Amino acid sequence: MMRLGLNVDHVATLREARKGRIPDPVAAAVAAEMAGADGIVCHLREDRRHIKDKDLFLLKEIVKTHLNLEMAATDEMVSRAIEVVPDMVTLVPEKREELTTEGGLDVAANFDWLEDVVQQLRNNNIVVSLFIDPDIDQVKAASRIRADYVELSTGQYANADEMGVMMDELEKIRSIAMAAAKLGLGVSAGHGLNYHNVRDILEIEQIEELNIGHAIVSKAIMVGMDRAVREMLDIIRR
Repeated sequence: MMRLGLNVDHVATLREARKGRIPDPVAAAVAAEMAGADGIVCHLREDRRHIKDKDLFLLKEIVKTHLNLEMAATDEMVSRAIEVVPDMVTLVPEKREELTTEGGLDVAANFDWLEDVVQQLRNNNIVVSLFIDPDIDQVKAASRIRADYVELSTGQYANADEMGVMMDELEKIRSIAMAAAKLGLGVSAGHGLNYHNVRDILEIEQIEELNIGHAIVSKAIMVGMDRAVREMLDIIRR
């Protein structure tokens, strides 16, 4: 059965709108775990626009399930990850001007640099995932680089305006998930998934985990974190 990782970044984004203490992403993580979430995801960006270092250290202490740290492949972030030792690090591309992560890592074009980062993290007993577009060259590069997982970006699928385009993107995700599994990589998926478009993704048996943030946090504002997480889990587990 697919696992659900809740990304708490958007809780921190709301907090930072007033530069205060609430809402607390750590408290949100606790509520999500109590509701049945299988893991917690957070992205410590270089500009610290939402999740802060203190949040990360507290999450490491508090999370009882699985802590997945999203980060850029920089020396600063590698040092922080080695200090904290989350259960998993997901390497993502990062641009300061973007609202959220746009597209996947170009593993093939940055092979040597990423290979060194992956090796450093694995040497410190951290499972490594690479956030990539559903592209066969990127999957092959991720396998050669000895990543443990790939997280397939579902952004193009989720943002498609036409049904035909959405179905094409879905088939692309399906075929690349199969290829990744055949290469011995674990497979997760995320970006732009919500309570409606997640249903077709659930049919891809090679995907082990879905990482979802904005949709669940948005619903939680209206109905509470417990109900928002449970409703997503009901969809996944049906």
